[in-house]
Amino acid sequence: MATPLEKARKDPDSMKARILKAARRMFGEYGYHGTTTRMIAQEVGIDISTLYYHWGEKGDLYESVILDINTDLRNQLAKVEKIIHGLPLAQRMAIAINQVTDFLFECPEISNLILFQYFRKTRQEPSLDFHVPDFISDIARSMNLCKGKDPVPTGASMKVLAMMNSIHNFISGEDFFREMLQLKRNDYVDHVKQTLGFLLIPAFTK
Repeated sequence: MATPLEKARKDPDSMKARILKAARRMFGEYGYHGTTTRMIAQEVGIDISTLYYHWGEKGDLYESVILDINTDLRNQLAKVEKIIHGLPLAQRMAIAINQVTDFLFECPEISNLILFQYFRKTRQEPSLDFHVPDFISDIARSMNLCKGKDPVPTGASMKVLAMMNSIHNFISGEDFFREMLQLKRNDYVDHVKQTLGFLLIPAFTK
């Protein structure tokens, strides 16, 4: 039997999909504890009983949101890998930075939720048996930081984390940084890409 998430992804116009989309946005903006099911229901324009009918409890919906962004991010990284495979490292990184940054700016809740998972406070999170994957191994191998199926060295993992966190922080911090720099959105996105390329490509290719 298909799960609610599978049904929502199969039919983007369904009520399940509408609720999921709103939940992604709300959880991404306010986190798990700052978001209520009532807020999500109001965002969709439904009563709370309809939300519970389609998704169950708040924790069930949150788990589905995390799994949904996991799938989206995995698909995007696989798409980028097909484009850059076999190219010189500097060229691979330039293309990957450009495409991944565009994708995350279109779906900022992904960066927000990943950072919520990394840096959440000690207040109890829902006891869900899942986490946002880092995709460290795939990225490390794509960048030739380790060989084949060998375990990823700690140093390589740290380098990948530094790279991914620098991207996520620019996405999540957009409102703060844009106001500080007094930039329009398109200009901010362009400067983020330029800055990431300036910092990361020499660091990995020298």
